Amino acid sequence: MKARILLWAAVAILSVSCSRNSSQTWEDVKTAGRYMQRGVDSLWGKDRESRMLASDEEFIGPYDEFIPLNDSDLRCLAKNSDMALPQPRGIPGMNGIPALDQFYAPPDVIGFQFVHFETDEHVLREKADIQMIHTIAAYLKSHPADLLLIEGHTDERASASYNMALGIRRANHIRQLLVKNGVDLNRIYTVSRGKEQPLVLGHSPADWKQNRRGVFKIFER
Repeated sequence: MKARILLWAAVAILSVSCSRNSSQTWEDVKTAGRYMQRGVDSLWGKDRESRMLASDEEFIGPYDEFIPLNDSDLRCLAKNSDMALPQPRGIPGMNGIPALDQFYAPPDVIGFQFVHFETDEHVLREKADIQMIHTIAAYLKSHPADLLLIEGHTDERASASYNMALGIRRANHIRQLLVKNGVDLNRIYTVSRGKEQPLVLGHSPADWKQNRRGVFKIFER
């Protein structure tokens, strides 16, 4: 019963937050997530530090009972999310669209480089990373038949599920920037690799920074 009350409290916070800005909405979600996790853990006798929820899909109780959001809540979240852009019409691996494993690293002559993120962030901050987005956008607009795959990667810290969610937010943020720069959204696919494919295997802050990245692959038609 306590778990159910905590879950509905989290949903209630989401419902009232639609009238506020997106930053405050996300802060409400994180706060609700921390209290919900702490309450569920206490019910099950777990004495451990709570973590923030990575997405609304993680509002799940101890019996995998999903508490759905109302339609108005979903519209509010979509408006304030990098997921607001529709996915490409074509499905990879079907109807002439290449499967994701058919995309490959661009030749060095194209000049695509990784972009990097700060810890727990999915928004690009560095000027060089923003400039790389402009470079990729210019290339895609000058090669209108090519397709792009964006992979979102994380460092090794935190759980696999948290990092998978963070990876897709990173990839979708990059996709949104490219679309804003004039690239057709139906040519850009996104996938999360989470922490499963590190670029380097060390455990230092410098190693983690290299692994928090966005990777670009292309398919030339």
